Amino acid sequence: MSERHMGLYGATALGVGAIVGGGILALAGVAFATAGPAAILAFAFNGGIAFLTAMSFARLARRFPESGGIYTYAKKVLSIEVAFIVGWVVWFASIVAGVLYALGFAAFLVEGLVRLAPALGFGWEWVGQGWVQVGIAIAAVGAYTLLLVQRTAGGGDTATIGKVVVFVVLLVGGFIAWLAGSPGEALQRLSPFAPEGSLGLLQAMGYTFIALQGFDLIAAVGGEVRDSERTVPRAMYLSLGIALVIYIPLLIIVSTVGAPPEGIQAAARANTEGLVAEAAERFMGPAGYWLVIGAGLLGMLSALHANVFGASRVAFAMARDRTLPHRVGEMRGRTGTPAMAVVATGAMMTLIAAAVGNVAAAGAAASLIFLISFAMVHWAAMLARMRSGHPRPATLPVVGAALCVGLAIFQAIAVPEAGRVVAVWLGLGAVLYLTLLAPGARLADASAQARDPDLARLRGRSPLVVVPVANPASAASLADIANTVRAPGVGRILLLSVIPREGRPALSIDAAVQDAKDILGESVRHGIEDAASQETLFTIASDVWSEIARVANSRTCETLLMGLTRLTEPGVESRLEGLISRVDSDVVIVRAPPRWRIEKATRILVTVKGRRDHSELRARLLGSLSRSSEPAVTFLCALPSDTSPDRRRRAERSVRQLARDEAAGPYGVEFEYTDDPVEPIVRMGEGSDLVVMGMERRARGEPAIGAFALEVARRTDMPLILLGRRRHAGTLAAQGLAQAVSTIQRPGQRLEP
Repeated sequence: MSERHMGLYGATALGVGAIVGGGILALAGVAFATAGPAAILAFAFNGGIAFLTAMSFARLARRFPESGGIYTYAKKVLSIEVAFIVGWVVWFASIVAGVLYALGFAAFLVEGLVRLAPALGFGWEWVGQGWVQVGIAIAAVGAYTLLLVQRTAGGGDTATIGKVVVFVVLLVGGFIAWLAGSPGEALQRLSPFAPEGSLGLLQAMGYTFIALQGFDLIAAVGGEVRDSERTVPRAMYLSLGIALVIYIPLLIIVSTVGAPPEGIQAAARANTEGLVAEAAERFMGPAGYWLVIGAGLLGMLSALHANVFGASRVAFAMARDRTLPHRVGEMRGRTGTPAMAVVATGAMMTLIAAAVGNVAAAGAAASLIFLISFAMVHWAAMLARMRSGHPRPATLPVVGAALCVGLAIFQAIAVPEAGRVVAVWLGLGAVLYLTLLAPGARLADASAQARDPDLARLRGRSPLVVVPVANPASAASLADIANTVRAPGVGRILLLSVIPREGRPALSIDAAVQDAKDILGESVRHGIEDAASQETLFTIASDVWSEIARVANSRTCETLLMGLTRLTEPGVESRLEGLISRVDSDVVIVRAPPRWRIEKATRILVTVKGRRDHSELRARLLGSLSRSSEPAVTFLCALPSDTSPDRRRRAERSVRQLARDEAAGPYGVEFEYTDDPVEPIVRMGEGSDLVVMGMERRARGEPAIGAFALEVARRTDMPLILLGRRRHAGTLAAQGLAQAVSTIQRPGQRLEP
């Protein structure tokens, strides 16, 4: 993404450009037709809800000064699946808002051309046809898409300044008309104030909430704002305040000095889209009419620009997390713009504009989906606060969420077409995610959690790593390596020492107790020195291996870390596989020399076969290592020498995609075609500090060490990590990835005492 190039003025101008003009001119007629003069209150109440939402936005913007807006905030405190839903909703909300403003621009342009044609002697009746308006809207979307592909910003400030000036002129003209006329007679036109009662007021709020959308786009581009922790909240408050300072007086003027004798509701029902222009013509003459047309054109264009800009940044952030196709996250090298995200956003706007075709339907759907997305903002703000140590959420986000949800429910009932549009979009997103995006998204999320431990804490996770220890001298080293790759400040380490009840005659009770004391002493010393979060548990059992499985399952551990120096010793494999089949967690087995430190591994060889059974474990492991350094990772795929060219191409494409998704830093991909797949591992492993392999799977989905891994272990002596991903109920578990990887054992020792 480009450098932080926006200051307070640019961020505020983006918000004002998105809010002011388009929404009120397109939807004021709908509000007055629905609620009468009470539409003024509808906008005011919506402003209150918007300010509550802006406060939650401000809290999150200070905590997470990044681009992506609501999606980024949701990703920090919720699972990647929920974050995708939030991002999908928010992206669609800005797309639909852009469609509303594109169609609104076309409607105002056609309105002006139809009024202008007779005076110029042209016969432009065909301009008013529906397909012409849709064509104009699509052309406007295409123009701004092309502009934002070429430039990181710009093209919207001129329209924003122009429309604000026009609105100020309209307000001054209305105020002069108020003073020149009879204020008492003007106020009488506000009666009856709420002819449709509270239901009409609520319906008007639902229709017009979109008119205050736009301040949220500032958060969506937070990564491009200088000093975003301070600038983004200030810009949101300023842009929303400017909008309300213009909106409320304008609505009062329109419903008083701009209303005909029969009242504003009757006028709105007679000409919904042209209401504000006709009202301005009543108190300013033809100049007022053309000022509104000009303000409408400028307002719609600047709002369209802001929504294309903001929505593309949401799509860009999602693509970087693989919750949209990764190509959407590609940058344009020369300009530094997220060109593919802009194009994808513009293409979606074009399709929806062609399908919807009218302003009212777009406005209703956009209002509903923004209410849903703003409720999610309040939810994210509450979770972020509680997971940062506060015992309960702040009051204002709770109130704001309740108001957004309540109004959204009412809107979905009052305008069922809007509810159906949202339901269809959510269904489409669910299908897209489950069929295409889920594997890559989960890998990117696993890597992100490993690289950013704060992410796990904010999501309320506290993963447990169980580390069985037999030799007191290895306790501190085991804990040290486990602590290196766990989530600092979040994950927990449990050092487990099992004292055998029987089967070791040479081991006296006193010796067993002394071993336990030594393990505890090493653990406490290491915890004090490194401020590590670790626990120590001593148990007595007849069967050490069964006891390890019992403790791991009863503590609901995410990862069982096993350290075995002599992996190939007779009997060890069968005992290990028996243990693996009984635990409901991921398993990491490490063979390494004494005093080996995993953070010293700078050259890592990862063997893959193109399948993704262990991808999340590997992604988390590689992400953990990248926190302190950037190891050079090589992905190795060995295939039979007689592999057909077509299968070679498919395998190479699959492995390259897998490597791209799993790697957290520099990486390379190597392919070997040989009838001895162990040979390239032995050869390339000699120049590596660590080899990472996945365990095989039995038919039931349980991990097993497998003959291939054992053969690699027999023919090599470099540090070796075996990853076993537990398959629950026939599917990969969405939780729990390796938080610890290594161990140290004295030569000749086994895990059992």
